[in-house]
Amino acid sequence: MLIDRNKKMELAMKKKFSWKQRLDSFRYAGAGISYLIKSQHNAWLHITITVMVLLSAILLKITRLEWCLITMAIAGVLAVEAMNTAIEKLADALHPDQHPLVGTAKDIAAGAVLLA
Repeated sequence: MLIDRNKKMELAMKKKFSWKQRLDSFRYAGAGISYLIKSQHNAWLHITITVMVLLSAILLKITRLEWCLITMAIAGVLAVEAMNTAIEKLADALHPDQHPLVGTAKDIAAGAVLLA
């Protein structure tokens, strides 16, 4: 088993660089972001609050450092929300029926968004 894994890793490392594959990666990432925005109500809430924060920041004429901090906070919350959605979708695919451990994992992922 370990030998098979090492061989797979060697083969993966020998693949040639491809601009098409890199562009495809960005397309897949864009599709994921699009899905998040179109389907997740909490993402809508985060985006609404983001717009309000950005408008407030403009009105208050915050410093560059404050812009950096706000930008990092917004990116962090949206990234954790995306991870939460991915965990929920994967859990639902692996175990469609209700299961206490799946429920706990989803609760923890949702808690991570709250902490962000």
